[in-house]
Amino acid sequence: MAGRFLNFFRPLARFIPEVKAPERRVSFNEKLFWTAIALIIYLVMASDACRLYGIQREEAFAPLRIIFASSRGTLMELGIGPIVTAGLILQLLVGSAMIECDMSKPEDRALFTAASKVLALILTGIQASAYIISGMYGQLSGTTAIIIFLQLLAAGVIVMLLDELIQKGWGFGSGISLFIMAGVAQQIFWECFNPSPVDQYGGFGIFVALAQTLMSGQSVTGLLLRPGNFPSLTGLIATIAAFLVIIYMEGVRVELPLSYAGYRGFRSRYPIKLLYVSNLPVIFASALFANIYFFSYLLWYNWSRPQGGNFWTDLLGWYKLQGDQYVPAGGLVYYVTSPGNLSNVLNEPLRAVGYLIILMVFCVIFSLTWLEVGGLGPSTVAKQLVDSGMQIPGYRRSEKAVEQILKRYIPAVTVLGGIIVGLIAGLSDFFGVFGSGIGILLSVGIIYQYYEILVRERVAEMYPAFRRIFGG
Repeated sequence: MAGRFLNFFRPLARFIPEVKAPERRVSFNEKLFWTAIALIIYLVMASDACRLYGIQREEAFAPLRIIFASSRGTLMELGIGPIVTAGLILQLLVGSAMIECDMSKPEDRALFTAASKVLALILTGIQASAYIISGMYGQLSGTTAIIIFLQLLAAGVIVMLLDELIQKGWGFGSGISLFIMAGVAQQIFWECFNPSPVDQYGGFGIFVALAQTLMSGQSVTGLLLRPGNFPSLTGLIATIAAFLVIIYMEGVRVELPLSYAGYRGFRSRYPIKLLYVSNLPVIFASALFANIYFFSYLLWYNWSRPQGGNFWTDLLGWYKLQGDQYVPAGGLVYYVTSPGNLSNVLNEPLRAVGYLIILMVFCVIFSLTWLEVGGLGPSTVAKQLVDSGMQIPGYRRSEKAVEQILKRYIPAVTVLGGIIVGLIAGLSDFFGVFGSGIGILLSVGIIYQYYEILVRERVAEMYPAFRRIFGG
């Protein structure tokens, strides 16, 4: 039974807008339609067509944009940040047993979802207020500030409902994954083909710069490590290599043989992937680091600039001006943000090592936490297999027997997977991959998940008898 904390949200849940779960089976084409609608609405909200009222579109918090699928100066200013942060907070509370919640019970899951939505709305209001009060949009009149606040709050509700629409079975996967993938794809396209001239090699996009360099007769060696953090050939090669490595890792798995008690002779396999909890640990770790970045910047900018104004604020993080942007220069935020490219790694080796270790440690912590919270632990999986009529050949058909076998693999694979995703995300950033290392890791994982979902849905629609096995 849900504890006192979650029960507090029971009366509030009636006032939170909600997308009802479908009461009928939604066809493949209909899911495809609603997924496309959600994606189009997100892209429109993140475009210049939906700019916030009365502000200039000047970039800030650039490292947060891909992770939170946000777009500066538009209705998607906050992106999925409040939703991810709310989920992160509640999952940590549940995982650490600070609040009571049995995720195997539908009532507790419903209260958990309601609490997540309420907390996401509260965080949307807090972040919108922080942006306005801290002067991120400059000096605003009272009317303009209220309009911007209401715009951001309404956009937060729309994003929450779009995510719920997809997660509750009207679409494929989750809205959060879909929006992150769209943001990363936009960023990669921009770094490949943006024609805006930026240096002696020509356009910002690497393919544009490469073509202009070849046509002008210059040597392309200067594009290998392009100065100024612009897209380089090294970054392009690293992006392709990162894609291939992650795709390979997605396919590495241990397969447990299974037999179906209801149909003698029918055999199957249960795959335990090396990346068992997928890219969720990276999302949570990134969300945590991004929030440290966000709040440390706001505190430092308003109360401790340039440095030494406040000891505690500087401990969290302080910044220096590089070009036309402030970048982390010390404090905790210095070690939870990537140096960005090979030149910076060589100049700041301690920061690079510190960032890599911290990222891997948090990926492991969130991997282990998600095992229980996400219903992926050995006991839960054993119950699902036995309830589906499956058993492991050579062992009696009981949850305990299956659980003991799963315990040999799942915890070890979870820790190893957490280390690997943290390592891939961190190292990819060091080589300047397009869309950031975390963005590439997330997008490949999400594309792979969508591929599996689409294949499963198509097979289940063609052969309805498989739907029970798939859990649909």
